[in-house]
Formats: sequence, C-alpha cells, structure tokens
Amino acid sequence: MIFSSGLFLAMFVVFTLIYYILSGKTTAKLLFVTLFSYYFYYKSSGMHVVLLAIVTTTDYLIACWIARATKGRGILLSLSILTDLGLLFYFKYTNFFGSIISGLAGGQFQPLDIVLPVGISFFTFQSMSYTIDVYRRRLKPVGSWLDYAFYVSFFPQLVAGPIVRARDFIPQIRRRGGVSETMMARGVMMIAMGLTKKAIISDYISLNFVDRVFDNPQLYTGFENLLGIYGYTLQIYCDFSGYSDMAIGIALLLGFHFPDNFNAPFKSASVTEFWRRWHISLSSWIRDYVYIAFGGNRHGCVRTYINLLSSMLLCGLWHGASWNFVVWGGVHGVLLAFHKFFSQTVLGRSRHYRSRGIRRVAGVVFTFHAVALLFMVFRMPDLGSCMTMITQIVGSFHIEMASEVMKSYWIVMALMAFGYASHYISNRLLSRCVLVLKSGGLLLQVFVLVAVAYVIVQVKSSEIQPFIYFQF
Repeated sequence: MIFSSGLFLAMFVVFTLIYYILSGKTTAKLLFVTLFSYYFYYKSSGMHVVLLAIVTTTDYLIACWIARATKGRGILLSLSILTDLGLLFYFKYTNFFGSIISGLAGGQFQPLDIVLPVGISFFTFQSMSYTIDVYRRRLKPVGSWLDYAFYVSFFPQLVAGPIVRARDFIPQIRRRGGVSETMMARGVMMIAMGLTKKAIISDYISLNFVDRVFDNPQLYTGFENLLGIYGYTLQIYCDFSGYSDMAIGIALLLGFHFPDNFNAPFKSASVTEFWRRWHISLSSWIRDYVYIAFGGNRHGCVRTYINLLSSMLLCGLWHGASWNFVVWGGVHGVLLAFHKFFSQTVLGRSRHYRSRGIRRVAGVVFTFHAVALLFMVFRMPDLGSCMTMITQIVGSFHIEMASEVMKSYWIVMALMAFGYASHYISNRLLSRCVLVLKSGGLLLQVFVLVAVAYVIVQVKSSEIQPFIYFQF
C-alpha cells in the first residue's frame, strides 16, 4: 500500500472522516490512528508488523529505565541500540556480510531466504534516536506506551520517512488545536506536489526511458546515456522527495508538523551544501548520532576527515547492502572531506561561507554532475556496468542523434524539463500556491487533488505510451 495507489486514497477518505469525528477524544483518536498505522504496515510487510511492536515496546521500556536509573545507564542504552541494530543487521545485512566472510575464508556462501521488512531502516533509526536523547537528558520519556506507539508507527512517515525526531513530534501528540486553514492549504499542496513528482514525473520517465538505458547502456548512444543519468537523478529526487512531500502533507491534514526533508538540493554549490539540502532528516540524523558520536570535529583535522568518511560509509550502507552503496557513500565522504579541507584549511573560509556570481554557478554545475555520476553508481547493479555507461558517453556520444532522440522521447524530455525547472523555483512556487489554495477554500483544494489524480490516470494509461517508444 503506497500513497499514490487508489486503495490508499480510498481508505484515507474513510480514515479522515473517522479521525475528525474523534477529534474531541484524544486517547480514542490516538488508539484509532495507531491501529490504522499497524494495519497500514501489515498491508506493506505482513507479519513483520511484529518487529514494529518489538522495537516500540523495548525502546519504550528501556527509555523509562534509563530516565530512572542512576547507574548502568550506558548498559541500558547499549541494550536498546543492540536490539534495534541487531534486527536491522539480520534482515538487511546478513547475506551481504555473510558473502564477504565466506569469500575471505575461501568458501561459498548460500544466501539465506530473508525478506526485508519495508521501512525497517526508518523506524529503527527513529526509535533509536529517542532512547539516545533520553540518555543524553535532552528528552523526558513518554508518559504512556500508546503515545510512543503512535509516534513510532504514525503511518505517513512509517515506511519511507522522513525520520521524525521524538523531541519534535511527541509534544504535538496531545496538543490541543485543530487544523488551521494554512495547514489545510499547505497539506493539500504538498500532497499534490508529491503525487506529481512520484506518480507522474518519476514513474513515467523511469518506465519509458531511464530503465531502458540503465538496463542496456551499450545499446544506446553516449548522448542517450548522459540523458539517462540526468533522468535518473531527477527520478530519484522526485521519488524520495515526492513521498516525503505526501507524508508531510498528510500529517498536516491530521494536525501534525513534520520538518522539511528536501530543500532544492540541485541548487547546491558544493557537496557539503548538497547534504544540507538532500534527505535532511537522514543527513542530520547521521550528523547528530554518528558523526558527533565518533568525535565530530573535536579532535583535529585528520580525525575530522576520518569521521566524515566513516559516517558517509555507514550512510551508504544504510541505503542498501551492496558494494555499490559502500562506494557511493565512501566517495561522498571523500568529497565532503576534500571540500572541508580546501574551503576551510586552504582558502580560510568559514563553514557559513556562500559563494556568489559565476563562482556559485560553476559550483552548482560541478556539484550537480558529481552527484549525478554518483547516482549512476547508486542505480547500477555493479561497478562494471557503470564503466560501460561511462565508456559509451566518452567514446560513442553521437551528438548528431540529439534531435532524433528529443523527437522520439519528447514527452519524457518535457517531463524532465518541467521537473528540473519546478525544482529550481520550488520554494517560491509552493508559497504562492498555498496562498491561492487558502483563499480558494476547500472546494478549490478538492479540485486540485482530483485534477492531479486525473492526470496520473491519463499518464499511466497505455494510450500515450506508444508515442514515446524509440530505441536505436
């Protein structure tokens, strides 16, 4: 069950009606939403819903013990972290590390039949940050298991983020006050934007162009391969940020604020700035609970660079259990360390320095292409396939085919142009659209959602797909 599916949209209408009927009964409302969230996760991962209950219950109890304890608090925290990471490691990394160990020992590893639960990386990190914050005395433990279960399982961010911090969300749980007109308008706009990104731009360019190029790069010219990289960069942004937008919008309609998760990352003039704009909930989590825990920048330059590299290697592994993700995270770590060294040590700039004019334009162009090439590593099944794509771009570009490619894939190219253009004006566009929706009232808001749903149906229909199919 995903947000862009017809099943979820139909269920959400019924859910919203019951939710607003229970608006004056806080405990009943929390229980209803928690049960719905568990059902939502059950439809996504089946009996793995038990893991969600285990993580919730163990971290809730351990946090209570940590808050009351005067001794052994570190042992209790370690128990919480080992429980969360143990479940994550078993389901996500057993086969990966098993194959590595077996290869080093000269044996042959038979992968175990392990089904990865949807969203386990998100809810384990989210729950783990709660116990760490309680241990650091930055947060008091939640008063009831129901409140904590509501926080961990809240369905808008359960399976694909953003990673919501307990100190930001828990104070909202029993706060009085309904959904304001601004929240309603912004929520509708975020849902409409998310659906457009995910179900129209991302899904369409993936199915009709990007997947074809990445599956067989040697069959396409270098120009098409380059467009494929640009397309995948936009696709993964629209995929991730689109789901986050929908999660933020749904939460707003229910009266809850989530932090922004993407802030026009392709405007970044450095890799450091990119990670301040890309998947903000994850990058800030890695910074606060991994990088700082390793020592951050408190132990000299060399240790700082090592901490950056180590943190990004773990960030890469968080995304998936393969060497591609390790390489992707590791290269990002090297680029972050190099930028920090060159900017602060060589040029003597402060970490708040912001380039202007032609320097910023050059920085944006360079950063975008560095990020896009690394997303190629993110997408390809192995590093050899990456080399095939690079070879095609360098040795068989064939720019003379550009007009024919543009003509054959004109809908894909139009969607890519629209996606990148709207990305660069996203903040101003969102603010103005929210004002229009707020002034237009509920009728206009419903019309916008229905119009977006209609466009999605048309785009996904088979009637327009034959017009864009072309392959050299």
